[in-house]
Amino acid sequence: MGKQDPNAGRNWYVVHTYSGYEDAVCESLKQRIESLGMQDNIFDVQVPKEKQLTFKKGEPIEEEKKLFPGYVLVDMNVTDDSWYLVRNTPNVTGFVGSGNIPVPVSPDEYGVIERRVGEQEAKFKSDFQIGDLVVIVDGPFKNYEGAVNSVDVNKGKITVMVLIFDRETPVELDFTQAQKK
Repeated sequence: MGKQDPNAGRNWYVVHTYSGYEDAVCESLKQRIESLGMQDNIFDVQVPKEKQLTFKKGEPIEEEKKLFPGYVLVDMNVTDDSWYLVRNTPNVTGFVGSGNIPVPVSPDEYGVIERRVGEQEAKFKSDFQIGDLVVIVDGPFKNYEGAVNSVDVNKGKITVMVLIFDRETPVELDFTQAQKK
């Protein structure tokens, strides 16, 4: 009999938590793994977040937004002990899976999560979509109306096609300078 690969059953699993308790669950899991000596079966706990820029009082503010509110990712081997430890952590409501059997996150799914978390460039949160009718609320074209022609979440800008002297003219605006009609 060869030695069993300790990583054979190792996968990322998704744990469901009460909303708003993701960070608390992450912390208490890490403490429990430490105090109960479960580092051989539970390797990492994450609350995937991405950076987003939002405007407050006209200033761009960087915030971290949870990608999956109500969920925590756990990198673990599922054994009776490790399952029990995670399942009985306060504010954990269960594993995502069928019945009591946790279903692992596929490598593809995890790759998508990793890329989004790894993006260091914060993106602006946009409620605008191409074709939206907007009214300009600030700047030289205040009170003009137009349709959104492009959205740039990296720069926090939209281009709106505005009728000026009977010609459609593209006007570039910050997200804060327009409102949906």
